[in-house]
Amino acid sequence: MTSKPTILFDLDGTLADTALDLTHTMNVLLERHGRQPVPHARVRGMVGGGARKIMQRGFEATGAPASEALLDQLFDEFLAYYGAHLADHTRVFDGVVPVLEALTRRGAKLGVVTNKVEHLSREVLALLGLARFFPVVIGGDTLPVKKPDPAPVLEAIRQLGGDRAHAVMVGDSPFDIDAARNAAIPSIAVSFGYTDVPPHEMGADQLIDHYDAFLQALNAVLGQPHTA
Repeated sequence: MTSKPTILFDLDGTLADTALDLTHTMNVLLERHGRQPVPHARVRGMVGGGARKIMQRGFEATGAPASEALLDQLFDEFLAYYGAHLADHTRVFDGVVPVLEALTRRGAKLGVVTNKVEHLSREVLALLGLARFFPVVIGGDTLPVKKPDPAPVLEAIRQLGGDRAHAVMVGDSPFDIDAARNAAIPSIAVSFGYTDVPPHEMGADQLIDHYDAFLQALNAVLGQPHTA
């Protein structure tokens, strides 16, 4: 890798394993509203898309779907509870920090594009010791739209002073891969995140099982032409 690319990372399921804290919050709220908790073995595919989407899936899995008004209420309750339990069980995925350090040494422009609300995303990154790598964080509430819309990806590239021709999106779900496709940039998917779609079916340009393979995958996608 000789150029200085712009590399955008999703947060939940991509940089960090946040599932236990997210699903604990979901289950607290389900029980608060008279529903049964969802076993942790079932919930990894329910994480992704933001707090409102998590609660929507939780209600659908335990009975009648939640109304739009209830989802509004649940969103606020989720943020309040989760905000006090951001990193009780969350950990950075193995190999992430060495990769981020290597990219920083090479002058890459690094940002986070997530559907988690921005202020909680920044807090999680700080608690995990990752904030120093990411001068730009675009959350699910930063813009009027969120992934898979391309606007958050393009805004992150703009704020970083990057070039779409040398930008890459890294994620674990169709929200990430579709956002990259919609922004006409290549993507790298991780196979160990949160998705109900098999990782090899999401259509990413590269798929990795561990961050040890990241730099090789990055070199591969940067050599692939992508046009709007």
